[in-house]
Amino acid sequence: MATSKSTPPKAPPAQPTDEAFAPPAHQVWLAGLGAMAKAQEQGSKAIEILLSDGLAFQRKSQAEAQQRLQEATERLSHLASDFGQSATGRVDKLEHLFEDRVAKALHRLGMPSLLDIQMLGERVAQLESQLQALQGPTTQASPAARKTAAKARTAKPAAASRKKSA
Repeated sequence: MATSKSTPPKAPPAQPTDEAFAPPAHQVWLAGLGAMAKAQEQGSKAIEILLSDGLAFQRKSQAEAQQRLQEATERLSHLASDFGQSATGRVDKLEHLFEDRVAKALHRLGMPSLLDIQMLGERVAQLESQLQALQGPTTQASPAARKTAAKARTAKPAAASRKKSA
């Protein structure tokens, strides 16, 4: 007789577990529960990290905005000063042009210029000083005598004009 070796019984084929063939919705649910558990464990740490990152981003954004505002302000102030200088230059040119044309028109009409009037005033002052030097200090008339002489001079032309009218 042949002796038969006994072989251990074969294990029944592995039964698929419920987890391996779980529907996708159930897997998503379990993933969400796992994320929630981790969030609870690390929630306060995560919030602190997010707050510090948010503050850092806010400071960086404000600093950049402040810098851009300052640059824009500088550009505008330079543009304004350049515009003011060019406008002043144009107004000055227009003013000089106007003054030159008015002076030419007055010259054509025979009107003396400011310089001419000043020169005449200086010449009159010079002639008066020469006249006083020639007359001498003893022959100067009193103010009352000057008034009488002036009245006599104005009376003569008035009488002459009356004679011509008659």
